[in-house]
Amino acid sequence: MSARGLYLAVAGFLAGVCARSFFPVGLPLAAWCALLALAVLVLMQLGAVRRAVASAMAISMIACALGVLRMDRAIVMADPVLAARVGSEALIEGVVVSDTDARDAATRVTVRAVRVDGTQTSLGTNLLVVLPPFSKAGIGDHVQVVGMLARPERFDTETGRTFDYPGYLAARRTVLVLERAQLQHVEEGGGFRRALSDVRSAYIAGTQAILPEPHAGLASGIIAGDTRSVGAEVSDQFALASLTHMLVLSGYNITVVTVGVLWIFSRFHPAVRVGFASGTVTLFVLAAGLSGSAVRAAIMALIGMLATFTRRQFIAARSLALASGVMVAWNPYLLVFDPGFQLSVLATAGLIAFADPLARALKVVPTTGSLREVVATTIAAQVSVLPLLLWQSGTLSIVALPANVLALPAVPWAMLASFVASLASLVLGDIAIPLALPGYLLLSYILGVAKVFSAIPGAAVALPPFSAALLVPAYALIGLLAYYVHTKAAVPKGRLPDAPRVRD
Repeated sequence: MSARGLYLAVAGFLAGVCARSFFPVGLPLAAWCALLALAVLVLMQLGAVRRAVASAMAISMIACALGVLRMDRAIVMADPVLAARVGSEALIEGVVVSDTDARDAATRVTVRAVRVDGTQTSLGTNLLVVLPPFSKAGIGDHVQVVGMLARPERFDTETGRTFDYPGYLAARRTVLVLERAQLQHVEEGGGFRRALSDVRSAYIAGTQAILPEPHAGLASGIIAGDTRSVGAEVSDQFALASLTHMLVLSGYNITVVTVGVLWIFSRFHPAVRVGFASGTVTLFVLAAGLSGSAVRAAIMALIGMLATFTRRQFIAARSLALASGVMVAWNPYLLVFDPGFQLSVLATAGLIAFADPLARALKVVPTTGSLREVVATTIAAQVSVLPLLLWQSGTLSIVALPANVLALPAVPWAMLASFVASLASLVLGDIAIPLALPGYLLLSYILGVAKVFSAIPGAAVALPPFSAALLVPAYALIGLLAYYVHTKAAVPKGRLPDAPRVRD
């Protein structure tokens, strides 16, 4: 398929998924799109429509119909046995299908229900089980839990926004919540995912043993994707400085891992180098919990390494379109209901569209230490995510650019030093404390940047809620700007900074 055909197909598919996510149209809309595609092709044969225009419309309409049908089939429904017990206490027997999310106030796990009050379920509904702090239940465990069954509800945030909690959970194939739950019985499970989870847990334990808080929490987030709280104060500081993406595993972290492994095996045969890097990235993402941003980055990294190995040109825009289409086809809820996936895709699109042109334009910024590249990529990413971020959070960080420029270069070294510290802690125990000093200093630097910039008067401005409809013209303008930059200004297409730059 040509690049144009790929973009049209992905855009049409995403449009179909989006339409079905908001409106219960289903089969009628899919049939209408298919009939429109057929009509256009007939007109093309009659000579009434040019072949290029007809082909583009047909591809888009057929892909849109497929998107509608895919979302229609993906609608998550609660098992009737469970739905009948909503609002009452229930004894659930099932299997833990997610890593433990341990926080200060509660421990959360996702359980696929097998039986409820002794009655077999048929749909295998996932439940978000809210357990007391320090509860022990890992992925693959067979558990019995008792609690109050409830449906998740939308809630208002501190900024006046309404968070679609049911949609957010549905993106994780979860439709019900078991509140105030208590573990009755745990039978330890096994399997490949459990082994990866145990490795992840061991790393987090090693980090906690050798680093103080909030350093340990930050190290666990940037490497293991651990979503446990680093404390409300630190979280607020990172939010005000627009550094929240550093508290969790992001696409940038996946890139760091990919480039690092490729460098380690740089003297090996390309097949060995690409094989090890691909395997490491895949295992890393699986162990870290398969977040939307990490999976997107991993798919693009794998495409980039495959292109290098086969000596084909890697084009970031096509890779992003393919990765987005594949992920939404696998889980259509990601498109509308997963903020992390949305921001990751938009940030990557911004890097592709604007990073290189900005780097060429910012001649006043020195290239020493890749400073110009860091500034250009930061601006490019911020521009592309800003409308959606303002709609979601309502917080406009005035210090986002300098804070990211100062903190971002330290992340790869902080990841490496934190990993070494955790590994040394697990192997050597307390005598490894001196080896934790580099990691402690780097993490302290990142934490310090967040603290200093968040303390600046007026560091962030709170905006009132606004309609999601305003996102349409905002991104239309950004799209037109990208079109102007790459066509009218005749600027060569940029290269994706967060994709692996692999060379033989």
